[in-house]
Amino acid sequence: MIIRETYLKRIRPFYHSDLIKVFTGIRRSGKSVLLKQIEAELIDDGVEAKHIITINFEDLEYAYIQEAMDLHKYVKEHTEQGQKHYLLFDEIQNVNEFEKAINSFRVTMNCSIFITGSNGKLLSGELATHLSGRYVSFRIMPFSFKEVCEIKGLTRAEVNDDIFMEYLKYGGMPQRFLMNSETETKVYLHDLYNSIVLKDIVLRSRIQDVTILNRIVEYMVLNTSQVFSAKSISKFFESDNRKISTETIYTYLDHIVSSLIINKAVRYDIRGKRILTRSDKYYLTDTGLSNINNPGFKTELGALIENIVYNELIHRGHEVYVGKTMKGEIDFIVNNGTERMYYQVAYLLSDEKVVQREFGAFNQVGDSYPKYVISMDRYDFSRDGIKHLNLIDFLLA
Repeated sequence: MIIRETYLKRIRPFYHSDLIKVFTGIRRSGKSVLLKQIEAELIDDGVEAKHIITINFEDLEYAYIQEAMDLHKYVKEHTEQGQKHYLLFDEIQNVNEFEKAINSFRVTMNCSIFITGSNGKLLSGELATHLSGRYVSFRIMPFSFKEVCEIKGLTRAEVNDDIFMEYLKYGGMPQRFLMNSETETKVYLHDLYNSIVLKDIVLRSRIQDVTILNRIVEYMVLNTSQVFSAKSISKFFESDNRKISTETIYTYLDHIVSSLIINKAVRYDIRGKRILTRSDKYYLTDTGLSNINNPGFKTELGALIENIVYNELIHRGHEVYVGKTMKGEIDFIVNNGTERMYYQVAYLLSDEKVVQREFGAFNQVGDSYPKYVISMDRYDFSRDGIKHLNLIDFLLA
């Protein structure tokens, strides 16, 4: 079992805090294992096992805990008054009105609470109302390329382009590394996709037309890393002689993003220093899903590489935007408090025209924050204060 140190080092300062620790991530991205690792570290830290309550709400053993009062009763029956307890709840969204129970534990008990969920709206609505300013959140992603190389026991010298391309094709969903063949991997990813669509979108959001949902996901997969346009999706449906309203498209898209199968990167006007509305880009949470619900067209390699870099930046805990300049676009702006970084991503800097395009994207940026161009090239193209990074070196850094 790989220790997810990238996340643990950010979570450890809050182990004993009364702030609610909230972990969100796509189904099967490793949230349950991360909770087990936290539990193990708590015990190593001197916390008695009897003072830790761990519940996975997808385990049939706890199927009877369906309402907030059921959860409240269970916890009260398994805790000692006057002692500090650690409450670890996995897939908490399966409990109706769980927000009320969580808030009750927070205000009436001496406890540290950790919760996970497979829905992007876990921190919206009632939970946000009850816990306003009293939680810290962490987005959990599938395995990064660096973690995959760790799983495979590879040194930097052993990592090559073929290993990266295999990761690009099949992604980093943890359980896929238990598969013994390419066929098994494809079946696993297909079953995972169906599980997400059925449980996290269709049933939870009460989707009426699954065909439309699948077609929108198909379009988003084919157009990953592209600026979104509801009009372009409408034309996509018109090719099948179907008319879908813009409102319906945005509603379905909201449900898809909430399932965390696809991430939305909003655009940021660098000059105006403001977030632009409805000019977003969308990225697959795991590029292995690009093989699912795909009618046979290949997603552009450059788009998938851009997707990989976006996922890596999210994995590292960054706040990521797409940059808008007066005359163009910058792939990513990373904001971390008062710090900022800019990234351009390309497959290969194949000729001087491509080099000028990628490095020239920063001409409209008038500040001195770090600027990077990332590509598969091994030759260092750094120039004019802009640093060029080899993609694999960047992912393994």
